[in-house]
Amino acid sequence: MNYYDEKPGWIEVICGPMFAGKTEELIRRVKRMEFAKKNFLVFKPSIDNRYSNTEVVSHAKQKISAININNSRQIFDNISKDIQCVVVDEVQFFDDEIVKVCKQLADLGLRVIVGGLDCDFRGNPFDNIANIMAMAEKVTKLTAICVCCDDEATKTQRIINGQPAKYSDPTILVGQKESYEPRCRKCHVVLKNE
Repeated sequence: MNYYDEKPGWIEVICGPMFAGKTEELIRRVKRMEFAKKNFLVFKPSIDNRYSNTEVVSHAKQKISAININNSRQIFDNISKDIQCVVVDEVQFFDDEIVKVCKQLADLGLRVIVGGLDCDFRGNPFDNIANIMAMAEKVTKLTAICVCCDDEATKTQRIINGQPAKYSDPTILVGQKESYEPRCRKCHVVLKNE
């Protein structure tokens, strides 16, 4: 039962490769809610400490305050009846339970906005964001510019010691420009294991 109000909730997903402006778009939506005096909370995974532990920060250094959590169920420890929206950045870093959490929040009547990578460095979908996208009311898929040919980049290229990563490398590696590049399908490379 929706105890927030009689309006149905919904889920919005902002996704794409690294350096596509996902966090900037997420911050833009948060700023609009601030202007409209909406009550919201922003969450980020504790694993993402690239720029800050208490803020969501874009590569362009835009930032908003956030609650740092270790698992998706901790979202419920922080919400109250006056909250109208829950925002989650870097959703691909959360446990699979995040899918149920997003659904439960929307079913309670909240607007849920999640942002993150749609695919890993191999080009395979992250299961949790793929499942959230499937049940979302709105999906915004952003692209970047390929660093090799200037075409539209939809892939995230992992770089290790100046070379493309191998397929067997770990899926999760928190990094920035030293570890990742946006690439188009043609320029995206994943080395096979020898």
